[in-house]
Amino acid sequence: MNTVKLKKGLLKMGIFIVLCFISPVILYQAFKNQDHRLFYIVLVIGIGLCITAIFYGFWAIRILINGLLGEKKTKSS
Repeated sequence: MNTVKLKKGLLKMGIFIVLCFISPVILYQAFKNQDHRLFYIVLVIGIGLCITAIFYGFWAIRILINGLLGEKKTKSS
């Protein structure tokens, strides 16, 4: 077990959880205020944060698995 990678993975997972709560709120606010002049800017920011949350989720899980189980061994020729 690699504790450095485990800590790094937990930090990424924390960022993922925060983004999972913030990005839907921003998207909701954008769709609630469609007649506002900043609608498209807030919508793009919300969609970008949703995509970033998905990316951080996969990345955090990958780092956590590598920290717990170790790197994948490959055959050397």
